Amino acid sequence: MVRPSYVLGGRAMQIIREESQLGDYLLGTLPELVPGDVKARYPNDKTGQINTVLGTNPLLFDRYLSDAIEVDVDCLCDGKDTFVVGIMEHIEEAGIHSGDSACSLPPHSLDDAMIAELERQTRDMALGLDVVGLMNVQFAVKERDIYVLEVNPRASRTVPFVAKVMGMPVAKIAARIMAGEKLADFNLKKPKLNHVGVKESVFPFARFPGVDTVLGPEMRSTGEVMGIDSSFEVAFAKSQLGGGTRVPRKGTVFVSVRESDKTRILEAVKLLASSGFKIIATGGTQRFLVDHGVAAEKINKVLEGRPHIVDAITNGEIQLVLNTTDGPQALADSRSLRRAALLHKVPYYTTLSGAVAAAKGVRANLDGDLEVRTLQSYFSEA
Repeated sequence: MVRPSYVLGGRAMQIIREESQLGDYLLGTLPELVPGDVKARYPNDKTGQINTVLGTNPLLFDRYLSDAIEVDVDCLCDGKDTFVVGIMEHIEEAGIHSGDSACSLPPHSLDDAMIAELERQTRDMALGLDVVGLMNVQFAVKERDIYVLEVNPRASRTVPFVAKVMGMPVAKIAARIMAGEKLADFNLKKPKLNHVGVKESVFPFARFPGVDTVLGPEMRSTGEVMGIDSSFEVAFAKSQLGGGTRVPRKGTVFVSVRESDKTRILEAVKLLASSGFKIIATGGTQRFLVDHGVAAEKINKVLEGRPHIVDAITNGEIQLVLNTTDGPQALADSRSLRRAALLHKVPYYTTLSGAVAAAKGVRANLDGDLEVRTLQSYFSEA
């Protein structure tokens, strides 16, 4: 993971897997961030521009945690006492900017022991940093190991979402603590939730011709919506509908995933097939699905000739796209597929965890009652 040290929002942050990608990054991405006065000093020397900027603002390199679960934790602290307001589990894996990732509150897959340890570490950091007010911590969990990605002694974009799901005026309490009141005066207790909230991000991709829709470390969303219900699956379905996604109730699902995702996406595809959806897939994925008991038809990639998957999307034959890629070449080859899905308003998921959640949401949309209820009703029943 490489990023400049002087930007926010994941700007110009990239995941580098090959040495050639680093060269492309230095000569292709960094020049966009060079200030005007430096460009004027080296008008025809891109290398001089980059070296000048990096001389005072170095690049930061981190080890990338693949297939890790990212977690956001919001905490109140008055310097002596702490209260963990909410723990949100990201649906997209670590590596997707937290502002772009869907997340659930409470966590939908973390066990009680892991949640307790995340709370303990959050409290220790809040007290160690003498936080007064709100603090947000971003963790990554991989194989029971907990990594701290960043600690922000301030309010986060997650606060409005947490306040609504928990039924607690979080920002108001934090402001009063910052003004001198004590946390103990509020007599806060962790509510027992009988519901799940799912936050989903909203993206402006359709307004920018040629923009790729793959999510990464650089934040690209321009808003967010929330779904809430008694189960994670129905809440996720509501969040997709709220964000403008047309959750399909029938039709054809296209599946094309990288080698490492095939085993883990199998149950999700079986769930969609058992719900009445037709499955089509590219060669390697189709053979894997058939070998594991899923009836799937083969369709050509764009490079394999027509009729191919983009033709099928354009002709209205596809209602859902599940597509993950690995490596720069595969990413470039599948760009036209993602763009076609966007332009024709076909729901598409480009991460494994997002695809699995989408399958559960589609099934919940078929089975569940997506009734509209007031936010207050979820707490009156608690």
